[in-house]
Amino acid sequence: MAAEAAVAATEEAKTIAALIERSRKAQAQIENYTQEQVDELITAMVWAVAQQDVAEKIAQFTVEETQLGNYEGKYLKIFKKTRAALFDIINDKSVGVIAEDKERNIVKIAKPVGVIGALTPCTNPEATPVIKSISAVKGRNSIIIAPHPRSKLTNKMICDLMREALKACGAPEDLVISIDSPSMELTGELMKQCDRILATGGAPMVKSAYSSGTPALGVGAGNAVITVDDSANLDEAAEKIRISKTLDLAASCSSDNAVIAFESIKDELLEKLVAQGGYICNEEEKAKLQGIIWEDGHIASRIVAQPATVLAEMAGIEMADDRTFLIVPETGAGPAHPFSGEKMSVVMAFYTVKDIDGAIALTNEIQAYQGQGHSCGIYSYNDDHILKFAFATKTSRVMVNQPQAPSNSGNVWNGMRQTFSLGCGSWGGNATNNNITWEDLINVTWISKPLAVNKELPADEVLFASAIAKQK
Repeated sequence: MAAEAAVAATEEAKTIAALIERSRKAQAQIENYTQEQVDELITAMVWAVAQQDVAEKIAQFTVEETQLGNYEGKYLKIFKKTRAALFDIINDKSVGVIAEDKERNIVKIAKPVGVIGALTPCTNPEATPVIKSISAVKGRNSIIIAPHPRSKLTNKMICDLMREALKACGAPEDLVISIDSPSMELTGELMKQCDRILATGGAPMVKSAYSSGTPALGVGAGNAVITVDDSANLDEAAEKIRISKTLDLAASCSSDNAVIAFESIKDELLEKLVAQGGYICNEEEKAKLQGIIWEDGHIASRIVAQPATVLAEMAGIEMADDRTFLIVPETGAGPAHPFSGEKMSVVMAFYTVKDIDGAIALTNEIQAYQGQGHSCGIYSYNDDHILKFAFATKTSRVMVNQPQAPSNSGNVWNGMRQTFSLGCGSWGGNATNNNITWEDLINVTWISKPLAVNKELPADEVLFASAIAKQK
């Protein structure tokens, strides 16, 4: 058995090595492309998938293959999100001198990393390959994409379209390569042999990326917690919470997993959430729902990104067909309160607190269990609350008065970088906590010239004044 495994491993290593060789040859051909040539490529890549009829086809195909999410959510991602991602980077300088610091006499030159190994999840398989690919090519890299087996045909369709677009521009198709028959072993080999890993997916995948020996950019677990304070516009808050909670049936890791409401507005907010399509579960229904969502401590795959009516039927809950998300009253956080964690479904925990201090403490408690470092939201028109919340929560992104899921990864109504790869910093066990884009997929050479006038160190009594004063 050991010998057979060794042979199989060798074959998988050879398979990936062949793809890496093709990818390197393609990358070498664009290493000296101009900014105009690079931008022509990424524009063509997005146009190839984002034309209306093509986007409609991809959205429908993705739902049929994965049985996750819904057509409307998939279409928005492939049609609008890819456009927005292109628009976000198209005017960025990514070739040659990209920055100059005259005060320090420093010049920065962008250079490609090489071959990017990208891991993509089945929950967002439509736009993720596109956004990762244009980020790679923007930095004059090539990319090899390893999809989740559940979305391998979607990935191939999208990659083939981008390859055709590259060829039409006179560039090598192999700037984008899809692993068409993915496996854990092939993905493992890709991570070992590429130059940089860009991993989006579950915790085991990201952990594997970080332990591969290759420099890796991974993302942490999502579990967005949303606070609604006493200054919020409750109609606005309820509508945007619904938009975020139901987008692509909560396939996004940025979906509103918990809402924390101030006591003073709790009842009114619940009424408005119900008016938006929410269904409030009682204790018996909560127990039934818990029984179908988790199996052996893990989220059951059958409930991920499914309609509320399907979840209700699975759980034996009698609920009107017009309900689009479920609200579960909760009081605690941690393993004993599973609804405080990520649910990957249109199910939302609902908490009540007295004030902003209570909201901060509860947010940190919930995310210490799951989702620390990822993102939070707050509906508020009290700047003191907003700033206090942002200062005190261990989070990389705080969305203010915005639907969380389509906002923290960047959108046309905010200035966040457009991506589907959200670093969570040291809080989430990640190397970065920014919205990952092309800037993370380049090397930078620093040119340092002597200063016109040397810096002069101040006298010790000036430099160490505070330390000296304490000794007296």
